Amino acid sequence: MDPKGLLLAPLREWMGSVGIDVATDAPLTADLLAGGRSNVSYLLTDAAQRTWVLRRPPLGHVLPTAHDMGREFTVLSGLNQVHFPTPRAIALCEDEEVIGARFLLMDYVEGRVIADSDGAAALSADEASDICASLVDTLADLHAISPQDAGLAALGRPDGYLERQLSRWSQQWELTATRELPVVTELAAQLQERAAGIASAPGGIVHGDYRLDNTILDPASPRVKAVVDWEMSTLGDPAMDLAIMLVYWTDPGDGLRADVPVAQHITDRPGFWNRGQIVARYVERTGLNLAQLEFCTGLACFKLAVIMESILARSLKGQQMGSGASETAAMGQATQALAQMGVAVLDRGVEEGLSS
Repeated sequence: MDPKGLLLAPLREWMGSVGIDVATDAPLTADLLAGGRSNVSYLLTDAAQRTWVLRRPPLGHVLPTAHDMGREFTVLSGLNQVHFPTPRAIALCEDEEVIGARFLLMDYVEGRVIADSDGAAALSADEASDICASLVDTLADLHAISPQDAGLAALGRPDGYLERQLSRWSQQWELTATRELPVVTELAAQLQERAAGIASAPGGIVHGDYRLDNTILDPASPRVKAVVDWEMSTLGDPAMDLAIMLVYWTDPGDGLRADVPVAQHITDRPGFWNRGQIVARYVERTGLNLAQLEFCTGLACFKLAVIMESILARSLKGQQMGSGASETAAMGQATQALAQMGVAVLDRGVEEGLSS
């Protein structure tokens, strides 16, 4: 029986047609991978126990320009060339007739994903600290890559990136909002007022959703073995990646962050760095002065609020798969909490605002 979102027989036929060595004497099997509140990931296994990961867009309520399989495949292919830790891109299918949507195939990477508080609780304080160092250093390494060297010079336009991000997510809010939320309108207005005076850092490759549970760690060490979920990657201000990570981070005593049901209560355990240490290590590694970090963090809160509202919209229609499918009420709270965090950041600064 085909799992929701896949057609396994035509998929296997397509894999063979593009030269992938897949067993034909028994059906493929597919298991939905954990996580995936946005694009959906499946672990495919054939009769010879060969494995692949298939990534496809969500089943419904796809925002314009979002969930671009071609973009994700291009980014993975480019980063594979420069040996940045990513799964190997294998193939892209742009024919929606095969499974009902465009999709990509990539290698399955064995390793550890620290995605919840139980996973974090199993770490010693020294392990947690070493993971923080690897996480920040990997992000700094990404931002040091020349887009030209990775064949990604055409991925985006760094000039005006922050203004375009604000415009894009404002438009997405209009398309995705399920109710009126004055705090979201307030945050957007404050960001708009400040946008003209923001100077961006030199453009680089931006992941777009960088956080601990979007990395796969080596099974036996704190090293980041692969960074995944590149659907929102582009060329832009690298401070946005740092800002996203800070919003998803948890420090002891955080308030509103507890209403955002993504990677909750992972990094507030012994050994994990606080947000100030994360920023200090990143500045040490990159040499950036991050004068725009407060604006970027407010914008990151706005962006994530819109994404949570999109997940809520899919959940209300029964179209959400993976994480978020049973979190309708929580996603509604998350949208509001993130917008409140963004307003607090713009009013009181990054660390105090995010700990509200």
